[in-house]
Amino acid sequence: MIRYALKCDQAHDFEAWFGSSTDFDDQAGRGLVECPFCGSHSVQKAIMAPAVSGARKADPASDVAARMQTLMMAAAREVRAHVEANFDYVGDTFAREARDIHEGKSEKREIYGEATPAEVRKLKDDGVPVSALPDAPPDPSKVN
Repeated sequence: MIRYALKCDQAHDFEAWFGSSTDFDDQAGRGLVECPFCGSHSVQKAIMAPAVSGARKADPASDVAARMQTLMMAAAREVRAHVEANFDYVGDTFAREARDIHEGKSEKREIYGEATPAEVRKLKDDGVPVSALPDAPPDPSKVN
């Protein structure tokens, strides 16, 4: 694909993409290239700067986004590590255990485990305080 800066006989500037450098000549010769502003078929290539790759200045917005992502991943790792170290793992009996603790049928303790989306909805509907545990983000030292 190649992008050309184009100009019509009414001095409207616009850009268009073509499959190859000869495609523009072919399409313009057959009257298929049209100005999107006025509809003129008298369109020519305009002067344009070539796209040169090289050192680019870092986009401050993408730097902020990357730092935020890093911070969020670190926070998720810390939350998960804290829960795994300090809460009791109850596996797939989480919904029943959480309900029993909420209703006073079991001793009050912090738990974590697995529950289906339907079980979580039912617990929340019944006023049982539950929250999803963040997935463990990948270890940054083990990703490419």
